[in-house]
Amino acid sequence: MRKTFVLDTNVLLHNADALTAFADNKVVVCMDVLEELDRFKRENDEKGRNARAAIRMLDGFRENGNLSEGVDLPGKGILQILHIQRKGPPDLLDPSSSVNRILLTAYELQAAGDHVIFVSKDINARVKSEAINVAAMDFEKQKIDFDRFYFGWKSKNVDPSEIETLRKNGEIKIADIDQYSAREFLLLKSTEDEKNVRIAKNVPGRETLKALEYQEVPLFGITAKNEQQKMAIELLLDDSISLVTLVGRAGTGKTLLALAAGLVKVMDEHKYNRMLVSRPIIPLGKDIGYLPGSKDEKLGHWMHPIFDNLDYILHSNMDNGSNNFREVDDLFDEKLIELEPLTYIRGRSIPRQYIVIDEAQNLTPHEVKTIVTRAGNNTKMILTGDPYQIDNPYLDASSNGLTYLVERMKDQKIFGHVNLIKSERSLMASLAAKLL
Repeated sequence: MRKTFVLDTNVLLHNADALTAFADNKVVVCMDVLEELDRFKRENDEKGRNARAAIRMLDGFRENGNLSEGVDLPGKGILQILHIQRKGPPDLLDPSSSVNRILLTAYELQAAGDHVIFVSKDINARVKSEAINVAAMDFEKQKIDFDRFYFGWKSKNVDPSEIETLRKNGEIKIADIDQYSAREFLLLKSTEDEKNVRIAKNVPGRETLKALEYQEVPLFGITAKNEQQKMAIELLLDDSISLVTLVGRAGTGKTLLALAAGLVKVMDEHKYNRMLVSRPIIPLGKDIGYLPGSKDEKLGHWMHPIFDNLDYILHSNMDNGSNNFREVDDLFDEKLIELEPLTYIRGRSIPRQYIVIDEAQNLTPHEVKTIVTRAGNNTKMILTGDPYQIDNPYLDASSNGLTYLVERMKDQKIFGHVNLIKSERSLMASLAAKLL
């Protein structure tokens, strides 16, 4: 039986391709959705771009017939634009709300005999839909099963002789190497002594696991404090890996390590021309509104976490006896580090740069695709974030762009990922991340 999917506006603002994502079923777009798309199309952010893309797609489908009567979609489905004037159950929903009018359209279609499913990124709208006995669902085309999220490493119990072989020879052969992803790490634990642990990495094209190459390399005075940080440093310093994702709760060191490795690559090894740093501009709590000043002055308010990490790194370097101490402002004055708002990254080609995208869990899959496709020749990109701390109201741990990127890229040779699990910031931060 063909299903009828009634789309909420936020689905198209999240991904304009949702119009063609329901196979051979019927897709209904209400007039209220068109009105809201018209309002958003003037915006310069991702919602505005998706609104314009959805409108262009709808305009293109007009060539297939009359939209009010229904037109054929590429997947053998049907697209229809409806405006139902009946008010449905007035005792349940106030028709003065655009969301309620979309829900009432779904209600009327179901009353007419259609198998209706209301699709929305808004949790409350889905609850309201179920309250009027209309089935509801999130838009899940780009969702992953977060309960099976790829960690980038696995633990494996082995005979202590195998750990000794890895230590002496720098590599070890295991029978089930084909079961691991291209750049996956193995935390080898001795069956006789749980404290006897060594890390090996899977290298594409090899039949053996290799020992880490960079675990003892200090990053501007920063050294790894646990096994997962050693794995992260390995990915960050390996020039054959051009895309890295670091996921972890607050205080696990993901941003600190990414920035410290960037300074090594830019200032010491001169592998890249500069380090470009960006993060989504999404406030925690109520937005403080317009900020005066130049681009850098505006971004400075949002980039304080980056400045804090850089200051810590530089002072750690000085504390470890370096004569090459600099202040954070010097790095920006010399163009060794540049802040870039994600708003202006579309259309750019960025070669020979070390790019850090912090708080990437607040990006949609489409936004992450837009960012990653900006990478030019000899560019390395690192995305960091915590899927448990998402400020975007339409994203969650399963649907955000960071976790989606990890799931889609995990078997690629140029990609590496580590899920950091231990907070090293402070005891207070560790307890807060775990208990609150």
